[in-house]
Amino acid sequence: MHRWPSQLQAEIPMKLIHLDSSALGAHSVSRELTAAIVEDYRRVHPGLQVQYHDLVAEPLPHWTPVADADHPTVARGGELLEEFLAADVVVIGAPMYNFGIPSQLKAWIDRVAVAGKTFRYGENGPEGLAGGKKLVIASSRGGVYSAGSAGAAMDFQETYLRGVFGFLGITDIEVVRAEGVNMSAEHKQKAIAAARASIAGEQRKAA
Repeated sequence: MHRWPSQLQAEIPMKLIHLDSSALGAHSVSRELTAAIVEDYRRVHPGLQVQYHDLVAEPLPHWTPVADADHPTVARGGELLEEFLAADVVVIGAPMYNFGIPSQLKAWIDRVAVAGKTFRYGENGPEGLAGGKKLVIASSRGGVYSAGSAGAAMDFQETYLRGVFGFLGITDIEVVRAEGVNMSAEHKQKAIAAARASIAGEQRKAA
């Protein structure tokens, strides 16, 4: 089972998962934003425990049904699930790729969206079991797809993330968004500046 780093403080520390899924490396806007978000949490919570996953550098295989409980893929999925359940905050770097999310991020979501663990079906329909967490999505987009824009109908990125994590019971969702980063250098600079300003202005807390 995955274990968080040891903590010397007596109080229970806040636990944060930091995920990056952009393939652009040092040129990635979403990676820049997740780093700023996590640093902001570290400033507010000095004892913060962070688990970082670069889903591009260490990609997960796409989900397939495996019956063998000792199979390495099953074991890894169990570790990620337990880590997710124990987390207070999840920070996800999610660039928009072809109107959706990177497949690397989808592979991670498939490891934590598990019937009987993070959701269940009851008499009144589906019920999320992973509530009580804060989710922060660092969203980067080459064009403009926010509500009210001409491209809003093509947003299958933020709408999917809100939908799937809401299905798991997470209702405290913050989106830090940089839009139109491929429209021009000036637009990119302004979009990143606005996103970073929103990070600095947010009260960082656990859900």
